[in-house]
Amino acid sequence: MDDIVKAIGLKNNCTFCGVFRRQALDRGAALLKADKIVTGHNADDIAETVLLNILRGDIARLSRCTFITTGEDGPIPRCKPFKYTYEKEIVMYAYFKKLDYFSTECIYSPNAYRGFAREFIKDLERMRPRAILDIIKSGENFRISTTTKMPEQGKCERCGYISSQRLCKACVLLDGLNRGLPKLGIGRTNAGSGAGDSKERAKHSERNTSSLQGKHGNFDF
Repeated sequence: MDDIVKAIGLKNNCTFCGVFRRQALDRGAALLKADKIVTGHNADDIAETVLLNILRGDIARLSRCTFITTGEDGPIPRCKPFKYTYEKEIVMYAYFKKLDYFSTECIYSPNAYRGFAREFIKDLERMRPRAILDIIKSGENFRISTTTKMPEQGKCERCGYISSQRLCKACVLLDGLNRGLPKLGIGRTNAGSGAGDSKERAKHSERNTSSLQGKHGNFDF
């Protein structure tokens, strides 16, 4: 992530970290021949995710983000046993049991979109202590219309990882980094760009590619 942040700056780097981390967990679990991945997501995390998916209009993720177990139709399911446990309870338990735990925030996440959702939820919790569990309950009770078209899971043509697109998100992000276009896989492209813009992007890509490769070499998973 140090090299990625040098290439893209302090915006959108959480996208790279999240995509690469999830795929690294799956690849590592496969190497260990594990039959399930258990993560430490807590109630605060789940509530933030529900709110973020609503704000983004991400129906596919909203429909499954409150499940304790996901990916049961895939090779390695994921389980979140701390779904109903507050973050502060976990920290208190670790403190009194003298367990090692990380108490610092990522140095690259001060401008993360999730951070704004976290602050909002903490404000709600101060006014209504049950706010976090109420948001999770709301997420559980969402019902997606049967007429809503959901993405179909397939496999990435390049690496074989699960993807609803021709290329998985990790491959798209890596491709952008190595071509000197680190924002290639983030957001939407502007359909109205003209030929002049395309030429300018090509020149920018050539300059950035040589610069990135000189400093960091090729990015790979």
